[in-house]
Amino acid sequence: MNDIAGLLKTFADTHGMSGYEDAVAELLRHELEPLTDGVTVDTMGNVVGIRAGQGPAVMVAAHMDEIGAMVSHVDDEGFLRIVPVGGWSDQTILGQRVVIHTRDGRALPGVIGSRPPHVMDADERKKLIKIKDMFVDCGATDAAAAGSLGIEVGCPITIDRELSRMGNGFVTGKALDNRAGVVMMIWALRLVRRKKVRATIQAVGTVQEEVGLKGARTSAYGLTPDVAIATDVTIPGDNPGVSRSESPVVAGKGPSITIIDAAGRGVISPRPVISWLRDSAEKASIPYQLQVGNGGNTDATAISITKSGIPCGVVSVPTRYIHSPVEVLSLRDLEQGAALIAAAIESAHRYF
Repeated sequence: MNDIAGLLKTFADTHGMSGYEDAVAELLRHELEPLTDGVTVDTMGNVVGIRAGQGPAVMVAAHMDEIGAMVSHVDDEGFLRIVPVGGWSDQTILGQRVVIHTRDGRALPGVIGSRPPHVMDADERKKLIKIKDMFVDCGATDAAAAGSLGIEVGCPITIDRELSRMGNGFVTGKALDNRAGVVMMIWALRLVRRKKVRATIQAVGTVQEEVGLKGARTSAYGLTPDVAIATDVTIPGDNPGVSRSESPVVAGKGPSITIIDAAGRGVISPRPVISWLRDSAEKASIPYQLQVGNGGNTDATAISITKSGIPCGVVSVPTRYIHSPVEVLSLRDLEQGAALIAAAIESAHRYF
């Protein structure tokens, strides 16, 4: 895929809930093979591509998983009860079309329903419907019919949505958290593909970030890089309901560099890492924004406290409506984020 929009669509439209990232992992393995000296998949399921150099080892990590749900019960009428996998907001998942993934590889359509408001009393209508009170309608007439489709307890469920272009270079779709980061990592490696780079590049597609930063922890432990960059998305403060004091980042104004995550409960990026990323951006005339996060974590949190500690920063794409089926980002931010990472890789030997 020669354009970044097409590459993003390929990755975002592919289904890969936490713990079930196989299809995304295969896509990433295919993309990394011509860009690295070799690609492996570790025990946890992380995809690891290494390009050997004589300088410091730079890990670039991008989590492959998306939030989803899982079948916890099939009732007598054939409706599926579910549990969320990852951080869903109750009001964004209701009424969505979904894909139910069966054990034998089938992808079945379904919709998320609930008790109709028409039969609710006045007090019920005022209350937010919880995920525990929702269900998936798969078109089955009873439990046996659902079973004949291959549906059983444990089937993963993901959102049925495809990437679409909007105006002014924006796109919308599911799983931009964090297929945008995956594409940013791939694009950065493409930018340095034919350049002499002293650093050893460790490109990692991590698993299960949305449920505990698990793949980042295990892959960093195995690789022990000298420095790391986590790629992800971040909440901008440019849409109604979010103040600039909560997030000064604006979609379309460049990638963000994280100073701290989760008010310091997440990663606190070391000052040498911040200097490295900012200097790299400025020398390459790449616009960037600074982010101080009050909530949420990235793979950088787990990487930074692995073994005796790994210096780690975060380069993110400002993305509206994170953890919903209609996430929105700027393709220009995505391209500039990739360029920033590429510039940082090229200059890493001067800092570490």
